[in-house]
Amino acid sequence: MKKWLNPALLIFTFLLSALGHFANWNFTLQFILSSISVIFVAGFLGKATESVAHYAGQRLGGFLNATFGNAAELIIAILLIKEGLYDMVKASITGSIIGNLLLVLGLSLFAGGLKFKIQKYNVTLAGLNGSLMTLAIIALFIPAVFLNTHSITESETKTLSLIVAGILIVSYIAWLGFSMITHKNYLADVSDDHDQDALPHEHGPTWTKKRSILYLVVATVMVAFVSEWLVGVLEPISHEYGLSELFIGAFLVAIIGNAAEHSAAIMLAMKNKIGAAVEIAVGSSLQIALFVAPVLVFISFFLGDTMDLVFTTLELVAIGVAVFIARSITQDGASNWYEGLLLLAVYVILGVSFFLV
Repeated sequence: MKKWLNPALLIFTFLLSALGHFANWNFTLQFILSSISVIFVAGFLGKATESVAHYAGQRLGGFLNATFGNAAELIIAILLIKEGLYDMVKASITGSIIGNLLLVLGLSLFAGGLKFKIQKYNVTLAGLNGSLMTLAIIALFIPAVFLNTHSITESETKTLSLIVAGILIVSYIAWLGFSMITHKNYLADVSDDHDQDALPHEHGPTWTKKRSILYLVVATVMVAFVSEWLVGVLEPISHEYGLSELFIGAFLVAIIGNAAEHSAAIMLAMKNKIGAAVEIAVGSSLQIALFVAPVLVFISFFLGDTMDLVFTTLELVAIGVAVFIARSITQDGASNWYEGLLLLAVYVILGVSFFLV
């Protein structure tokens, strides 16, 4: 019975969301149905990615999990760009970064820490991730400062944004080569004696390699459809309930879009695979900042109206705070439940603040 429950709920919520969209039901009902559907589809996507990752190895698996976990955010952002909602795009980028660093990582450390007193992972990888997070902050900070001090014009800001975006993409590709090819063993996860106890049933993946890849493609297509239906009702919802684009983009869209990372990272942490959980949470955040955001700049350029990388002061402060505490907590290569609680506390503080904007 349990085996068929999740697939049944996945198909049911997807079809119900489609019916609500094409039958033009009430905007609030459409939003609720699409949000529920995105969560189930993202969970399906996460499971398919985890199955593919089993065949690919842990580091590549963590990268794939982060990549396909970000598929919902990327698709939603592209659709928002086509609608010209650049402020909401930047808010959703902000929300994805802080959501992964504070909510996903926080829940993972908290859940894993409740089961295992101390969990360890590669301290060198943690340090390099911290440096990459700092690079992301610098890249987002500079265009805003130069524009707001009237040192450059809006046109020059868009040119600067394209150049910065190109540099970030090159830096991210170089990081993939460094972490997965030239220094793969150097950044390998810390082995732990508890691993065998934590994974008693994980002798193999749920599906075969071909079926895993097929499900990964199907899940990605489903995410694309549901994301489009969700984006279509965001603006009416914001007007109806008086919610700012900043709050909708940074928290509602980010929490819904991060559902795949939530489930995958927390499950791995509770199996004492904290290295893989950190790889998903932090790696996903880095991928948003160093790859997804720059790619969106180029996509907007090819669509005829370049989106700059000028984030608001509130967004920069939120990202800066998230990077600061995440880096300070992860730099020692060990975690416990209280550190997870600290990350969650900062997330709630930011959430309440954004809601009041």
